[in-house]
Amino acid sequence: MRKITFKKGLSFTARHLFLLVLCLIWLIPIFWLVLNSFSVFQGVNIRRFYPEEWTLENYRWLLFSGGDSIAQFTVWFRNTLTIAVFTCLISSSFVLMVSYAMSRMRFNGRRGLMNIGVLLGLFPGFLSMIAVYFILQTFNLTNNHWGLIMVYSGGAGLGYLIAKGFFDTISETLSESARIEGATESQVFLHVIVPLAKPIIVYTVIASFLVPWMDFIFARIILNSGLSKDWTVAIGLYNMLDRSSINTYFARFCAGGVLVSIPISVLFVIMQKFYVEGITSGAVKG
Repeated sequence: MRKITFKKGLSFTARHLFLLVLCLIWLIPIFWLVLNSFSVFQGVNIRRFYPEEWTLENYRWLLFSGGDSIAQFTVWFRNTLTIAVFTCLISSSFVLMVSYAMSRMRFNGRRGLMNIGVLLGLFPGFLSMIAVYFILQTFNLTNNHWGLIMVYSGGAGLGYLIAKGFFDTISETLSESARIEGATESQVFLHVIVPLAKPIIVYTVIASFLVPWMDFIFARIILNSGLSKDWTVAIGLYNMLDRSSINTYFARFCAGGVLVSIPISVLFVIMQKFYVEGITSGAVKG
């Protein structure tokens, strides 16, 4: 058994204490939000960490009462889920196809396109929000969920790098054998590569689903009609914290925040194994 010196033991303890402090700093606000979601008091209570009285009324009001003219959580949730599902399907298809092309095909300009894709990925997407808004306005796609889906999906192919790294790890001989048997390139992709790429597909699907589920900036700019029925969850919850509403809706806002986190948390827990495999395998080769 290896002997642990006092110096190493002290260093080990210090590192873990530091990580514990960071963990508490990260978890305390989340824990506070969850506790306040069960509070009878509807405003912000900064005098107590936990509620004086407990209730499930905030969850019942959001899910079953239909809300009111300010808060329509079920409508927001449905809008967000619809946008997220369509974005997920379109974006995942784009990413996988672009990744396969960059990994297995050789054509003029391939290296230049890859470099441009990586370079563009260095800039945050919201830098283009003004131009995107006016383009959508020209085609009458503002205040339209399809316009928002197009914005989220349009540049998805630029996120090809991790999936390309995964495809690089799949033996080329499998594709060559399929081509010798007469398979077309699309058949090789669909029947040879895709069945072997479950981890990276799961990673791509979850990453694509998270973009519209968590986004606020583009949703706020594009869905600007002021009609609550058009909003996503991010916009709706944000407006519940307006100065005129916060003392009435804060506990319900906390409950909404908890409800929004449940679907993606469950999805991540179920798919965690494949998600980790997709990330680690995609990092093997560039």
